[in-house]
Amino acid sequence: MLGWRRRQGRIGYGQQVDPIAVFAAKNALAVVVVMFIAVQLARFKNLPWVLVLLGALVLAYTTLTNRSVFGRRIYAMGGNPLAARLSGVNVKSVSFWLFVNMGVLSAVAGIVFAGRLNQAGPTAGNMFELDAIAAAFIGGAAVQGGVGKVIGAITGGLIMGVINNGMSLLGAPSERVMLIKGLVLLAAVAFDIWTKRRSGTAR
Repeated sequence: MLGWRRRQGRIGYGQQVDPIAVFAAKNALAVVVVMFIAVQLARFKNLPWVLVLLGALVLAYTTLTNRSVFGRRIYAMGGNPLAARLSGVNVKSVSFWLFVNMGVLSAVAGIVFAGRLNQAGPTAGNMFELDAIAAAFIGGAAVQGGVGKVIGAITGGLIMGVINNGMSLLGAPSERVMLIKGLVLLAAVAFDIWTKRRSGTAR
């Protein structure tokens, strides 16, 4: 309901909105993801602490990106770094803290992954960056930058997780899994570029 009201408000102001089919597909995907999580929680009969950690991170970063000056500066830099610098944004400082933030999140992810495997190795987490990039683009991040939501990236990550688990259950070799991931990433980037050109906002 909130998304529909936001969409109607943008239409009322003459702003660009997604086609109704894309809007419906996004909401249907969100419903499927929520139902999948609910079923998994019902099967395990408890609340995994990793899910609690993920919920806290999603809430914190959603508030940071949507309700803080620093979050607005991040979007401004992603949209146009030169314009952000001319607007008074300290681009170097924001970039520095973004890299620090990514280092902290990578450390947290490494601890969680090592705890899941109950061991640590030099090759653990290899090629996870492909999953992260694909999750961001699937979740709605733009190639040019300046667009994207935290919940969208989480949704993209869940989709990549489903692909990983599905290919693993099918017994697919690692090179085929990488091929499928690459095709998904390519399709997401191509769709983003196509939508930008169709709306006339591509740079």
